[in-house]
Parts: sequence; structure tokens; C-alpha cells
Amino acid sequence: MPGFDIERARRETPGTAHVLHFNNAGSSLVSQPVLDATIAYLQLEAQIGGYEAGDQQADSIEHAYAAAASLLHCERDEIAFIENATRAWDMAFYSIPFKAGDRILTSMAEYASNYIAYLQIARKTGVSVEAVPDDAYGQLDVAALRNMLDEHVRLIAVTHMPSTGGLVNPIEAIGKVAKEAGILYLIDACQTIGQMPIDVQKIGCDLLSATGRKYLRAPRGTGFLYVRREVLEQLEPPFLDLHAATWTARDSYEMLADARRFETWETNYAGRIGLATAIDYAMEWGLDTIWRRVKELAYRLRAQLTPIPGVIVHDRGITQGGIVTFTIEGINPTEIKRQLAEQHINVSVAIRSSTRLDMEKRNLTEMVRASVHYYNTNEEIARFVEAIEKIADKAVF
Repeated sequence: MPGFDIERARRETPGTAHVLHFNNAGSSLVSQPVLDATIAYLQLEAQIGGYEAGDQQADSIEHAYAAAASLLHCERDEIAFIENATRAWDMAFYSIPFKAGDRILTSMAEYASNYIAYLQIARKTGVSVEAVPDDAYGQLDVAALRNMLDEHVRLIAVTHMPSTGGLVNPIEAIGKVAKEAGILYLIDACQTIGQMPIDVQKIGCDLLSATGRKYLRAPRGTGFLYVRREVLEQLEPPFLDLHAATWTARDSYEMLADARRFETWETNYAGRIGLATAIDYAMEWGLDTIWRRVKELAYRLRAQLTPIPGVIVHDRGITQGGIVTFTIEGINPTEIKRQLAEQHINVSVAIRSSTRLDMEKRNLTEMVRASVHYYNTNEEIARFVEAIEKIADKAVF
């Protein structure tokens, strides 16, 4: 990509000297600035104490709200920091007061953790869970969604980019449908936050969960939640503590008036410092720049894998991101991952139970998941493709 400083990107990513990392949809390689900031905070805790370090670095810790708000184009008081994206999503979902007869509409490629939560609420309350059909390109069919709406739909919840494929769901179009109907709209942005620009005003979502460890390149065990101000009073977190609420009398309490009611008092401050640094770092590169770079690399990878005999690329969608999924006829994906690991090449394996509805429909059980980031290179793609060619040559068709 002309003008992209790949030398700087790799110089500031120490892991690139040791591995070919195509597992960014799992957990990216952290940058040197993120590593330095996280370690420095832990060292401060070791030197002066945990509470004292928190007091001394209060401004830096508080900056995380401004960083996340800038990333999402929202206000600081609409951000809550949670220990990971799953819990952030859970805090949002389980705060909704469902009742028997309510309907939840979701996507065919919905992530397992989310769908399991739907099923649990369905058992407890009698709500129904319905997956909106895909369109011809594999993404959620917006026209079908509109036709499924009625007065009983309580929530539209969609995974922006499935964990088992590169497609990008049309969340802005879905947001228009949700807004017109006055229905709560929840987005799981785990795979897209840090990979592409995310503007909650354009999306029109009420709630959005995000992780730090994937495309934002933050430490593991970090995440955050966006809650639109206008819906806050409709939601009560599934649990509260002395941070989320104040014990005002022996038999009463008051929740915080902003999104921090979804937080807990005890938190990983070193991780939050690292997450804020990672957000600032991504903003410095520019999300538009990152998105162009990731799409170009992923397109190149798909284009070079497709002609290899026995290799089948399984990605769908009009817009495709940095996740590339494929199989090799006659070889189990886990074995492919093992052979690549021997060459210091990192990938993941996408399994049916992660996105059951989608993979059952496509008659898939497992796929190799190779996910690129902006610090990856054309040379790494060539090396990866060569490794896959050698593995495929040994396959029995």
C-alpha cells in the first residue's frame, strides 16, 4: 500500500521477529508502546502499591474513557470498561428486561457465546430466538429482517464480523430498521474494533461490545461496552457493586447515572492503561488506513490460496475483512495448524460449535482461520502460501 510505513509497523511490533502471525482474529501481537505502558504500570504497582499506583496514575486511567469515546464517536459517559468482551456483551444483554412472548432476532453467523445466552434467557423467560436468513452473499438479509418485525421483537442482536469468516454484516442498514421500529439494537464488534472505523452514530446501535486483544492490539483480558444515553434507564445490570451503585440507606441504593453502572470496582488497571495506549496507537495510524491495509492483505491472501489444488476458501460477503477461512481436502484443519506451527506460523481453527447455524448450513465442521493485520507483509503471505502448497501436495484427494 503506497505511503504505508511497514518498516515502522514491524519495528514497533517485536513479535514479528519471531513468528509469522496470522492469528490476529484470536489475539494480535501487541505493539512496543502498549507493552511499555502496561509493564510500566505493573512496575509502579510493585514499587509503591496497587492502590497508590491507581491514585498516582488516575489521569492516565481516566484517559481510557476519552480514548474509547473518540474511537467510537460517542461521549465518555457512554463507555464502561469490563474485563473482557464476553462480559461486556453479557452485561448489556442480561440488563434487558425480557418477558415471555418477546422475540430476539439475530444473525445466522452469530457467535456461540451470544447464542448460548439467548437460549438461557429463552429457557428462563419464554422468549423466542430467531435467526434472520442470509442473503445471496452470506450476510444478514436486511429485507428479511424487516419482514420479521412485529410488536413482540424486543432485541435485534448481530455479530458485526463472524469469528469464522471474513464477511462484514450490514450493521448500518440494520440500524436503520431497528431505529424505525424502536427496537433495542446490540452489536458484537469483537472482530471489527481496531480493524475498521466504527461510528456508533452512523450505525445507530444502542449497545456495542468490544475487545482489546484482537485488532486493537491491546493486552488480553480487556474490553469495553458502549451504552447509548437514551436507553440507559431501560437497563439494569445483572449485578451491582459499590462502584456501580451507592448504598444510600439500609434498604436502598442508587445506580450511577452513566454507563459506569455496568462496571465493577476491582479492575485490571494495567490492562486498562494498555488498552488506552492501544486505542491511541490505532488512532495514530488511522482506522481508515488500517482498514485499507487489512483488506488489501486479506484479498491478496485469498487470491493466492484459491488456485492451490485441494484448497477451498470459504469466505463470503460483499465486504470482506481480515479473516480468511479455508480447508484442504483430505487434511484435518487441526493438523494443518500443527504443521504450520512447526514453521513458526500462527493460525487458528474455526469450529462448528463457534457459529453452529452458519457452519451447519454450509456443511462445514472445521476450517483453518488465517487472519491478517496491517503489520503483516506481502512476503509473509508468499511464505504462508508456499507452506500451504507443500501441505496440500501431500493430501490424499
